[in-house]
Amino acid sequence: MDSYASYWTVLAFGFFYMAVDEASAIHELLTRPIRMLLGNGTLGIFYYAWVIPFIVIICALALFFVRFFLHLPPKTKLTFLVATILYIGGAIGFELIDGRYAELYGEDLTYSMLTVIEESLEMAGAIIFNWALLVYFANNFKEVRIQVDAVHEKVGPLHKT
Repeated sequence: MDSYASYWTVLAFGFFYMAVDEASAIHELLTRPIRMLLGNGTLGIFYYAWVIPFIVIICALALFFVRFFLHLPPKTKLTFLVATILYIGGAIGFELIDGRYAELYGEDLTYSMLTVIEESLEMAGAIIFNWALLVYFANNFKEVRIQVDAVHEKVGPLHKT
C-alpha cells in the first residue's frame, strides 16, 4: 500500500468538507458561540470568530502534511503551495480583513467588494490545486482504473401461498 495513502485520504475528506461547507456555511455556525466565549466585546479581526478554531486546525494540518509535502516533486510542491496560500489567504486572511471592516462599518458595498476578493482567492486556490493534482496524476500514473462491483441479489421464484 502507498505509504502516503493516509495523506491522500485526509486530503479527499478535507476537500469534501470544504465543498459541503462552501455550499452550506457550516463554519459560520461557530461564530456566535465563540463570540460568547470571548465575551461578546469588540473582536477586531476576529469579528468572525469561527476563524480562531480554523487557524488552529490549519496549523495542525500543516504539521500533519509536512512529510507528504516534502516528498512531492518540486513543481507539484510549488503549485500546491501557491494554491494553498491563495485558498487560505482568501478563506482566513481576507475573512480577518472582512471581519474588522464589518465590525467598524457594517456590511456595505465596500464589504461586499472585499467578500468578492475573498471568494475569488478561494476559488483560484481550488482551481490551481485541482490543476496541479491532475498534472501530478498524469505524470505519475499511466492509467487509472475504476471498478464498480454490482450487488446482485438472488431472487427465487415468486410463490403464492
